[in-house]
Amino acid sequence: MTVRIDLDQLARRESEQTEWKENVADSNDVVATLSAFANDLQNLGGGYVVCGAREEKDEHGFPRLVRVGLTANRIKEVENVVLTRCRERVSPPLAPLVAEIAADDPSRRILVFLQPATGTAHTFRWDDDGAKHFVRVSRSTIEARNGLLKDLLVRKRALEPWDRRPCNAATVNDIDLLALRDALQRMGVFTLDRGVESYLVEGVQLSPFVPSLCVAEPLSGVLRPRNYAVLLFGREPQKFIPGAFSIYSAYSGKDRTDPVAQRFEIAGTLLDQAGRLQKLLEAEAVTLYDKTNLRAPNAEKYPRRALQEAMVNALAHRDYELVDPARFTSYRDRVEFLSPGSLPVGVTLPDLQSRSVTPRWRNQALAWFLARLQLAQAEGQGIQTIRSTMKAVGCPPPLFDASEVSVACVLRAHPRFRATKPRGGRSAPTNVVKKRKGKAKSAPKARAKGGARGGKA
Repeated sequence: MTVRIDLDQLARRESEQTEWKENVADSNDVVATLSAFANDLQNLGGGYVVCGAREEKDEHGFPRLVRVGLTANRIKEVENVVLTRCRERVSPPLAPLVAEIAADDPSRRILVFLQPATGTAHTFRWDDDGAKHFVRVSRSTIEARNGLLKDLLVRKRALEPWDRRPCNAATVNDIDLLALRDALQRMGVFTLDRGVESYLVEGVQLSPFVPSLCVAEPLSGVLRPRNYAVLLFGREPQKFIPGAFSIYSAYSGKDRTDPVAQRFEIAGTLLDQAGRLQKLLEAEAVTLYDKTNLRAPNAEKYPRRALQEAMVNALAHRDYELVDPARFTSYRDRVEFLSPGSLPVGVTLPDLQSRSVTPRWRNQALAWFLARLQLAQAEGQGIQTIRSTMKAVGCPPPLFDASEVSVACVLRAHPRFRATKPRGGRSAPTNVVKKRKGKAKSAPKARAKGGARGGKA
C-alpha cells in the first residue's frame, strides 16, 4: 500500500501525533511510541514516527524541519527491527504502515511509520521487562499506570467504568429500599402498582444512559448491585467503598494555622452527603448590606448555586477507587473543594482554566442521577454555572488546580467581605450590616445512622 505523507503538514499538526527521531538510537523507543499511538488515549486517531528528521527554530523563531535522512542500510535495519518487534512483542500485534521520503541529501531517505488508532489496548514487552501499556501524553510516550491505565482500559472497553461495575461483596439486601423509593418519587417514575423491587431486576433500566441497578452473576445468578447503586442507595456504602465519605472543616482565619472552628466527617449515601454538605455550606451564603452603596447595597459572600455546583462536582466526578475523602474547607476569605483523582481523560488544566472544557463523565451513572434529582446541572454546565453565578454577584472568578491525585476548585469571597472581621471577632464596620438570606439555621445535627461526627474544636 502506497502512503503519501507531507512532512511540512505533519510539522503543523499537534505534537501529540508526531514523534521526530533524527537518529534511531533504540528501536524500542519507536515501537513503544507506535503502541501508544495505537492505544490513542487522547482520541486523536493515531500518529506518526518520523526517523531521520528533526524540528528546530529558524532565525525568526519559527519552526522548520531539518531533513537529515538515514542511509539505505540503516533504513532497512530500522524497518525490519521495528516491524518484527511490532509483531512479536506487541500484544495484540501491530502492523504499522511504512513510507520513505526524500531527504535534503540525495543519498539518504527519511523513514516514516504511520500507526492508526485501534479499538484494543496494546501492551509492549520492552526487552526482558514485563508487558506494559504505553500512552501518549503531550510530546512524550510514557507507561500508563494507575489512573491513566484505568482510563485507557475503560476507553478500550477492556474494563467497565467504576460506577457500572457490580459490587461483588454486596447483595440486593444491602440496598435501602426506602432511599430508592424516595429517589424514584423525586424523579417522578415511582408508581404504587409497580413498587420498588421491580427496579432491582437485571436489565431494568431507568434510562438508556445508565445500566440497570443490579446485575446477575453468570454462574450463580446472584443479583449484585452496581457500585453506583450502592453509593446512592446502599445501607452502609462505606462498608463496600471505604473512601466514599467527606470531610468538612471550617477555619476562622485564612489558613490552617488558625484553630479549626468546626470539623465534620460525613458518611452515608452520596445523597446523604450532598444534603448534609449543602446545609453546612449555606452558612457561607451570607449577605452584607452597605447602606452607603446605593447602586449595590447587598453583597453575597458566595452565591448558593456556585457553592452547590462546586460541591456536587467534587462528589460526582471524583475517583472512588481511591481511599481518600472528598474535602471541603471553609476559610475566612474562600472555600476550597478538593476532589480525589486526576482530571478525566480529555480534560486538561489549561482547558479548565481557560473555560474551554469539553464535557466528560468519569461516573456517568452518578452524574445522571444527580442531575435528575436536581442536585446538579446537566452535562457540561456545572463549571459554567459556577463562573456565571460568581460573576453575577461580583465575586472573583473561581480558581482551578489539578494534579495526579486531586482536582481543586476555590471560590473566593466577595471583596466587601475582606473588610469584615474573622469569625469570633468584632462586628463589621458601622455602615455594613451582615445578614443571612431567609431564616437563620443552626448547625445540623449528625445523622443517627451512618451520619456525621463533628462539633467545635
